[in-house]
Amino acid sequence: MRSTFNLKEPKKNEETLILFSSYFKDEGKKFVYSTGEMISPLEWDFVNRQPNKLTGRNSIAEKHRSIKKQIDRYPNFFTEIINRYKNSNDEITIDNIRAEFDKKFKKTKSKSNDFFGVYDIFLEMKKNDRTEDSNSASTIKRYEYNKTLLEMYQTYSKSTLHLNRIDKPFYNSYITFCINVKKHSNNTLSRNLGLLKTFLNWAFENNYTYKTDFKSFKNIKKQITNEVALTIEQVIEIFEYDFSKNPRLEKVRDLFVFGCFTGMRYSNYSKVKKRDVYRGFINVIDIKDNSKSLSIPLNDYSSYILEKYDYKLPEITNQKFNEYIKEVIQIVGLTDEVKKTIKIGQEIVESTSPFYERVSSHTARRSFITIMKNKKIPDKVIMGFTGHKSLEVFNQYYKPNVDEKIDFMQSVFRMNKS
Repeated sequence: MRSTFNLKEPKKNEETLILFSSYFKDEGKKFVYSTGEMISPLEWDFVNRQPNKLTGRNSIAEKHRSIKKQIDRYPNFFTEIINRYKNSNDEITIDNIRAEFDKKFKKTKSKSNDFFGVYDIFLEMKKNDRTEDSNSASTIKRYEYNKTLLEMYQTYSKSTLHLNRIDKPFYNSYITFCINVKKHSNNTLSRNLGLLKTFLNWAFENNYTYKTDFKSFKNIKKQITNEVALTIEQVIEIFEYDFSKNPRLEKVRDLFVFGCFTGMRYSNYSKVKKRDVYRGFINVIDIKDNSKSLSIPLNDYSSYILEKYDYKLPEITNQKFNEYIKEVIQIVGLTDEVKKTIKIGQEIVESTSPFYERVSSHTARRSFITIMKNKKIPDKVIMGFTGHKSLEVFNQYYKPNVDEKIDFMQSVFRMNKS
């Protein structure tokens, strides 16, 4: 019994499949099985029947070692199957061996060669599956962008993505592309890689690939960012500014401060209706996580805004809202330069921009939490309003400004000069 490897199309100018074959004389049969691995004939050692560059630290050597590791499983398993059948006196047939190989190596579906075709199936499943809380509209958009990002990488790298070739060299190359070409911060990169691993795990579980290299891909550590939050004085200033001559910005302003006064996400506070208000509380199901029921007490400001619009708050898309709110904040006069520090790869990048450019719909929620914590409201009470379950995530929203930090320091370390 002799096992070997051959290329399906050894004279091809592009990558071709690596085939495993074994001929066992006693039975007079030859078994041929596709490993699913692909390699260029120029990178194949036709004498030793293996990739030709197995030493070194470059990406080609890493790729070849990965391929070698995968294909070495086939002759070992073949020997195991033959011995098992002989010891149990079972009939050895090509069909039986193929069934064993399919079971062992999770023979993948034919569409596995079409990386983006499989991704589309995954996306459609996500859109139609309402049993998972994570399948919100915003999450779906992130998956869609992740597909676009992978398409851009494919064009940039001039190599066709294949599910059965998602290995460490690909991972390193993809990270380099995201950092050097797309200039993604570590937080953006960490989120996108998490989405990619979710897709790859789904593809594996649904037999679109047998590769599990992605499970050992190291995660990128997230960085706590220095996002901005408003003080209660700034929120009141925005609330009291006269936008009566500009109805468009007045509606945006009212929506924004409503978020500051309730701590709700934009997807929740932009859709509050009269039926959601009962006995002084706003009662809604969290759109992002429909397992959470939010119950937020009304206050003078939130009640005023709801009554102003007869409990029918203006409807504005999140994209337009984020564009218009910057106009509002600029007109109010919050234009001081603020510094932003992000980590791109191993490089720390600092930049400055006007305060108003850093404001978005999510600033309202961040401001609410910061204001409440500065007023010494217990975390458990605030989390009951915002719906946070994790204290670690909750605390990332707390963004005291420079003046508040100075006040905190002075309140503790103040000399008695009397």
